[in-house]
Amino acid sequence: MRLLLCLLAALAAAPASAERLTLDRIHGATSLAGPGVKNLRVSPDGERVTFLRGRDDNQFQQDLWEYNMKDKTTRRLVDSKKLVPNEELSLEEKARRERARTASLSGIITYSWSPDGKQLLVPIAGDLYLVDVANPDAARKVASGNVLDPKISPKGRYVSFVRNQNLVVIDLKTGAERQLTQDGKGTVHNAEAEFVAQEEMDQTTGYYWAPDDSAIAYKRYDEAPVPVVRRFEIFADRTEVIDQHYPAAGDPNVLVDLFIVSPETGVARKVDLGAEKDIYLVRADWSADSKTLVYQRQTRDQKRLDLVAVNAATLAQRNLLSETSKTWVSIHNDLRFLKNRPAFIWASERSGRNHLYLYDLNGKLLHPISRGEWGIDNVLAVDEAAGKVYVSSNKDAVIDKQTYALALDGSTAGKPARITAGDGWHEAAFANNGKIFVDTYSSPRTPPQVSIRKADGAMVEWLEKNELNANHPFAKYLPDLLPTEYGTIKAKDGQTLHYSMIKPADFNPAKRYPVFLFTYGGPHSQRVTRTWGNYFNQYMAQQGFVVFTLDNRGSSRRERQFTDVIYNNLGKNEVEDQVTGIDWLAQQRFVDPKRVGVFGWSYGGYMTLRLLAAASDKIAMGVSVAPVTDWALYDTHYTEQFVGGTPKSDPQAYARSGVFAHLDGLKSPLLLVHGMADDNVLFTNSTRLIDELVKRNVQFDLMTYPGAKHGISGRTSQRHVYGLIESFFKKNLGGTQPN
Repeated sequence: MRLLLCLLAALAAAPASAERLTLDRIHGATSLAGPGVKNLRVSPDGERVTFLRGRDDNQFQQDLWEYNMKDKTTRRLVDSKKLVPNEELSLEEKARRERARTASLSGIITYSWSPDGKQLLVPIAGDLYLVDVANPDAARKVASGNVLDPKISPKGRYVSFVRNQNLVVIDLKTGAERQLTQDGKGTVHNAEAEFVAQEEMDQTTGYYWAPDDSAIAYKRYDEAPVPVVRRFEIFADRTEVIDQHYPAAGDPNVLVDLFIVSPETGVARKVDLGAEKDIYLVRADWSADSKTLVYQRQTRDQKRLDLVAVNAATLAQRNLLSETSKTWVSIHNDLRFLKNRPAFIWASERSGRNHLYLYDLNGKLLHPISRGEWGIDNVLAVDEAAGKVYVSSNKDAVIDKQTYALALDGSTAGKPARITAGDGWHEAAFANNGKIFVDTYSSPRTPPQVSIRKADGAMVEWLEKNELNANHPFAKYLPDLLPTEYGTIKAKDGQTLHYSMIKPADFNPAKRYPVFLFTYGGPHSQRVTRTWGNYFNQYMAQQGFVVFTLDNRGSSRRERQFTDVIYNNLGKNEVEDQVTGIDWLAQQRFVDPKRVGVFGWSYGGYMTLRLLAAASDKIAMGVSVAPVTDWALYDTHYTEQFVGGTPKSDPQAYARSGVFAHLDGLKSPLLLVHGMADDNVLFTNSTRLIDELVKRNVQFDLMTYPGAKHGISGRTSQRHVYGLIESFFKKNLGGTQPN
């Protein structure tokens, strides 16, 4: 569940007013962070850096921009409004954006480079354009009709995409369009990732080009076995009945196959995925010479992951390696085939930390590339000529992200060279050859700054310096920006928990303040980070609250000992750690222990309910937004990974991991919030909770949002829901500052 990992990050953008932040300013049309840049990419020829940027009058409407490395100029390449003045999205595209957490954005959402660096492929509103960077105003529409997942082939001969559940290619030499699959309709989808793959496996595509353009490997899935959930999406003026194939825990998943097809002839051949059909097809990749297709097959219980090589000519297979775990095997995007030798890089948590290893193409381990009491976030680039692998990691600080260089031969496995400077958060986007990268850096007092750097970290040029000067949109609020403090406390099992805290405006240590405790608490998420931009937390501190966030056990970017404790008993250790944090707060002289409130969204909404049920004697109130209440209602891959088993095979685990077995302890005031068209955490989670609370005669406040999905996205809805949260906290806990 990558639940709302982008939601609060989206609050790092906003509009204008007084000296102190207001919710109207936070949720306005222009960004408080300054000129934002997204989807940074270095062109294949290294001459340009391209990125997406919101418009001056609407930060959510994105255009495509470029920075020219030669003449050091920045210009808008593609104006999304000129390309498509009025967008109308298909239901499929809306669903994809909801999965990708980009539902609030419009205009250009993604793009890709041609291999020669002369053209860009830009999809927008279901149409597909080729843009010549030398003459961008002459953008050429090459396809239309609800085009999904477009790509330029690695050698540049073809454009490929999915239309009406079938894979299509266009030969750019002849302009001829060929539909490579024919059976995509109804429950059968070709070259697409299924619901749980998009939502839980970070699978953004369902097809994979061979590097020499000779073939495409594609997924074919049939969702006929998946039960249909009839959802009522309630809007302000209508109700729509949606029949959604939703695989809840224990239900059948899609039936999946893997094919190899020639884009030139259309001939497709089926790859044997093994006798066991109830599997997950996690990834597919090609060796650098295009002779070998490699796919990743995960068992239904997710305790085994096989990396399997397929001879593209004969379809003969061999198992390269297998990862196993007593809890779950994590999936990743860090398989990299080398071009200059028959070998590949692979990431594994087998040591208890995520590290990199080099294998030959027979599956023989050659050596570790990294090792030690730290872990890799992800591979950023491989420069074979220099013998370097560039990675992101929290090696120097758990709450930071930095970029490091490792020797491909393993000689620096325990001592990577850090190449980014400045404590805080660095997101790096490397050129394909690994020679330069774009570094996006921020800290609690530094809004995102974007620079172009050499591979050793040396500055080349600012792409967006974004100085906090008098002209910056945050300038008038800077004098009142409250510092974020970081620290650690110990969990009951002795492991280290990281927290962040913002003390109220005009802080007086002799006073006792109420607490705004923000929690998420679930896997795949880290909330305590040294980065810019949680404006709502800053706002609540300015309203007189001690703002506190703790990453409990189970949170991401930590060792497996830290994450595995949640297995088979969701909520237990997470709640225990949050209560440990509350107990620590109660010992601080400036905290009023009788005025502690908690707020969480999605898994955080679930955590709010579990916390109130476990510790209403210590927590005065809670706001739960879009919570999971019964894990049997949530999807297969996520739920079975962490709860373990199914509702039938291990009903006790589902009972103790859910909310309902603990409700008798819920005594404090509760505000329950949910979108009435949520297709991720289904609205049924809240209606079941409402029914149970009524049966217990438990009074609570309720707010539902017509037509809203899981993120309750959109400026007006976001402004309203956060105003509602503020009001509920103030009503129940008070505050020391005026609204």
